[in-house]
Amino acid sequence: MTRLTLLFQNFDEYLQTLGYVSRKSLRRKFRKTERDAKIDMEVIQDITPQIDAIYPLYLQVHERSPMKFETLSKEFFCRIAQVMPEHARFFIWRESGKIIAFSLCLVCGDTIYDECLGLDYGVALDLHLYFYTMRDVIRWAIDQKLRYYCSGPLNYDPKLHLGHQLAPLDLYVIHTRAFLNPIFRLALKYLEPARHDPILKKFPNADQLS
Repeated sequence: MTRLTLLFQNFDEYLQTLGYVSRKSLRRKFRKTERDAKIDMEVIQDITPQIDAIYPLYLQVHERSPMKFETLSKEFFCRIAQVMPEHARFFIWRESGKIIAFSLCLVCGDTIYDECLGLDYGVALDLHLYFYTMRDVIRWAIDQKLRYYCSGPLNYDPKLHLGHQLAPLDLYVIHTRAFLNPIFRLALKYLEPARHDPILKKFPNADQLS
């Protein structure tokens, strides 16, 4: 994962900490989005009434990802708010009443974890929704006086330029054939992304990873 420390009064103050090129690029994207569309955002805890609208957006992002684990179900999104109401927050973005993006986040202590993103790719690229939704979540987190914003693995290049640091993530794996696990255990340390991904090596705290 990656982590951004939110020691800012507002999002504009955060932008001032970025390099000139990144700052200018983001502002240009936001201006274009706000010029081309009127987007409204709301934050809710229970996604059940909107599940049929948001689930296809989750699948669009999931299917485009080069690395996949399990495919989350509709029931997962509905149940997480019931089981973890104090932690689950769904961010929903609408254009002309139609949901075009959503994000499932978990708030734990002083940290918000941006866990799962759904986008309507009919408009997502033209409206720069990846960056637009990230901005709104960070704004909300700053307003809530949270200290850290954590984002999931992959898509590291923009996160590097947006001032994130790497946050180690442990994955526990077992082979379905038990006799192979001793070999598997030795091989896994050579398969770690931190050993091979050139972007990861550019992060300021990359040397702290094993």
